[in-house]
Amino acid sequence: MKHYDALVVGGGPAGSTTALRLAEAGVSVLLVDKARFPRDKPCGGGLTMRAVRQCPVDPAPVVEEEVDLVELRFRYGDAVVRRAREPVILMTQRRRLDAFLLDAARARGVEVREGTTVDPQTIEADVVVGADGANGTTAKALGLGEGIVHGVAYEGNAAYGALDRGRYERRAVVELADIPGGYGWVFPKAEHANVGVGAWQSAGPQLREHLGRLCAAHGLEPDSLTELRGHRLPLRRPGTPVAGERALLVGDAAGLIDPVSGDGMYECFVSSRLAAAAIVDLLAGRTATLAPYAAALDAELGSLHRASWQLKQALDRWPRTSWRLARSALVWRTVERLLLGDLASPREQHGLARAPLRALALLGR
Repeated sequence: MKHYDALVVGGGPAGSTTALRLAEAGVSVLLVDKARFPRDKPCGGGLTMRAVRQCPVDPAPVVEEEVDLVELRFRYGDAVVRRAREPVILMTQRRRLDAFLLDAARARGVEVREGTTVDPQTIEADVVVGADGANGTTAKALGLGEGIVHGVAYEGNAAYGALDRGRYERRAVVELADIPGGYGWVFPKAEHANVGVGAWQSAGPQLREHLGRLCAAHGLEPDSLTELRGHRLPLRRPGTPVAGERALLVGDAAGLIDPVSGDGMYECFVSSRLAAAAIVDLLAGRTATLAPYAAALDAELGSLHRASWQLKQALDRWPRTSWRLARSALVWRTVERLLLGDLASPREQHGLARAPLRALALLGR
């Protein structure tokens, strides 16, 4: 049986970019995924520029729309539109992005097996990477990920014609404070817009109703949406184990979803970078286990996610007060810098713009 330095289970963005980074470092990698690519994946399909900065491959070939307008609305009424100084989000489709990144890993020398499931214990590999997402089984098999909680999302696609293309061009629409623990969105793509809602897992039974309200607010018939699907949003709490002696989790498998935005692309690329570095150190004999990965992850994402949890709770508990703060031009300064990757977390913001951030943090405690 062939021996590998690393086995990566899951070919989504976190798995493929972990494998790619390892291959570039001279590590022999086997990547397996139960699906055959291209395959669809429930996701709003937005790549913030901070995520793009972390991606080891330029995603330009699969970008369908650049967003420099962000429209925030409170309960489908009061609205504010902010224009960024440059695009802050690149819109794609996961069907295209994931296949593109997997091809890039294959081109770097990763051995890829599609349409395959494996028991990690049956593959001769020094290290195992769990990258099989929110519904994967690898985390449990490795004894990792205990304590991850979940949100839920429900989404579909609306063809232009049903929606006015001009209304949503270069614009991400976010509907706040109507859905417990979440929000609604309309994200433009090349030939359609993605329309969806996210919430606490406990609100799952009401998601269809929430999606209906979102559609009504945008002049859509719910029946006009195609490719409707629901999915879980895994959220890591502090202390959730994501690394063992010779195994670790990346991306959604590790619960690395931003608590307030529901976005996990930035986190998946950060985790793939940190995971690859930890694995290379282990294989080179510089460390004895993969435990440093968990500490590195907390150091890089901890502050951002703590702030996100506070904002999520503030919007739930004090929606009107939080909205008045969140819609301000001062808060937009921070949001824009976060989306562009100029700030790693809101706590890095200085000056007058810190005042509303402190108020939101207090509301969310």
